[in-house]
Amino acid sequence: MTGRTAAVILAAGKGTRMGSSIHKQYMELLDKPMLYYALKAFETSSVDEIVLVTGCGEIPYCQKEIVKRYGFTKVKAVTEGGIERYHSVYEGLKMVSDCDYVLIHDGARPCITSEIIQRALEGAEKYKACVTGMPAKDTIKVSDEEGFASHTPDRNYLWLVQTPQAFEYSLVFQAYESLLSTESHRKGVTDDAMVVEAMTREKVKLIPGDYSNIKVTTPEDLDIAEVLLKRIYGMK
Repeated sequence: MTGRTAAVILAAGKGTRMGSSIHKQYMELLDKPMLYYALKAFETSSVDEIVLVTGCGEIPYCQKEIVKRYGFTKVKAVTEGGIERYHSVYEGLKMVSDCDYVLIHDGARPCITSEIIQRALEGAEKYKACVTGMPAKDTIKVSDEEGFASHTPDRNYLWLVQTPQAFEYSLVFQAYESLLSTESHRKGVTDDAMVVEAMTREKVKLIPGDYSNIKVTTPEDLDIAEVLLKRIYGMK
C-alpha cells in the first residue's frame, strides 16, 4: 500500500437473533470475547489504525476489558454507534484520522484473517471500492409476496457478500454524508457497498473473501465459529 489505512470495526449491534442477554460481540469463543478475534486480525495486519464502534454506554467496558486487557495498540478511538448500521459506520468514519483507505468490518465476523484483509486493502487501492465475498454455492430463489418462487437468478453471477468492505476514504465518507443528508436512499441499506452504489457513480469490485469468514448471528453459529477459529489459529 502506498497510502495510510484505517479500519472501522462495528460492535454496536444487540444481536437479538442470538436470544441472549449478552450482546453477541461480547459472548465468549474459546475463552475470549468474540470481538477480540476481529480486533486481533486487524491489530496484526498492515492497517495503521483502528476505530471501534460500540453500543450506547459501552465505551468504558470496551476500553478496559477489551482494548486495554488484550493490548490492542492500534485502537486509536472507541466511539458510540447509532440507531441503524449506517449511523454507526458514519460515526466510525468521523473518528478516523488522516488516511487514504478505510476498511469497514463487522465485529460479529471473528474468523477474518490477515490474508482477507490484505486482499481488501489491495482492492481498495486498485479499484477505489471493493467488497469481500464468495460465489454462492446454493441455488437462490426469489419469492413473491405470498412466498411462492418468483424466479431463479443465474447462480454464476451471485455472490455472498462479507466484510471487510474497503474504500478510498474520501469516496465512502462523502457517500455516507450524502446518505445522511437525505432519507430517500436509506431504506433497506444493509452494507457499505450499497451506500457507495447509491450515492456515487463508482463501481464496486467483488473480491474473494473466504467461506470461513462467517457472520455469527444465531446460537449454532457459535459452535461453527469455534471450529473455524481453532483451524485459523492452529488450536487443537
